[in-house]
Amino acid sequence: MAITNTWSVSNMVHEDSDGGVITVYWSMVAASDGTPSYTATEGGKLRLTPDPSSSDYIPYADLTEADVLGWVYNSLIEGDETADEAKARVEADRDAKVQGQIDRAASQSDGVPWAS
Repeated sequence: MAITNTWSVSNMVHEDSDGGVITVYWSMVAASDGTPSYTATEGGKLRLTPDPSSSDYIPYADLTEADVLGWVYNSLIEGDETADEAKARVEADRDAKVQGQIDRAASQSDGVPWAS
């Protein structure tokens, strides 16, 4: 079974006056293919302090999901990780949870012994 990781931004809160994003709601779903499908989700709320005078400032109307997910990946950094490494760490953790579900399902059965 293959496991697919899907990152998404479900909502953002921004200032009407300058378009500065102050909150991002995000999630990452790891899902196996096949039937049944197994999933594990990571998600959160990223709080930001936008600075319209900054050279890397992007107003709300000009943002892409890739821009915002870049902020999310950066917020997940631990220690000396890069954003790509932080993203990969989260994906590996969720993938391991999905694989655990798959492994348990392969070694367990349900039902009652008296029913035929």
